[in-house]
Formats: sequence, structure tokens, C-alpha cells
Amino acid sequence: MRRSTSLSAVDRHRPSGRSFAQRLRSWAAEPERGDVPGWVLITIMTAGLVAALWLVAEPLLTGLFTSAVSSVGG
Repeated sequence: MRRSTSLSAVDRHRPSGRSFAQRLRSWAAEPERGDVPGWVLITIMTAGLVAALWLVAEPLLTGLFTSAVSSVGG
């Protein structure tokens, strides 16, 4: 079996001889690291929207449930 001259998947992910500080600096220098603040904002706004809808809908849902239970009970 002939071995390929390209790096295998394991070799590509093996840490190089660089120190942790050098790898950290190169990672921090990358221009695109994801949009975490955007996702946090979307999550907080969604939670706020659900809370606002719950405040509006709670009395209506409670009244609907109460009337449904009372009509079944007789």
C-alpha cells in the first residue's frame, strides 16, 4: 500500500511547535471569529417578546380555560 505525500487529517490537526501564546495571538488576530453578540441580542429580544406576549395573553388564556372547565363540569 502506497502512502500519500499529503498530510493526513490527524497530522493537519496536530499542534505545531508553536507555543500556546503564539497560537492564541494568531487566533485573536483572525478578523472573523463569529457573531456571538448578535446571537445574544437575538436571544434576549426573543425572551422579551415572549414575556410581553405572555403578559397580554395570560388573562385571556386564563378566562378561556376557566370557562372551558366550568362548561365541562356542568
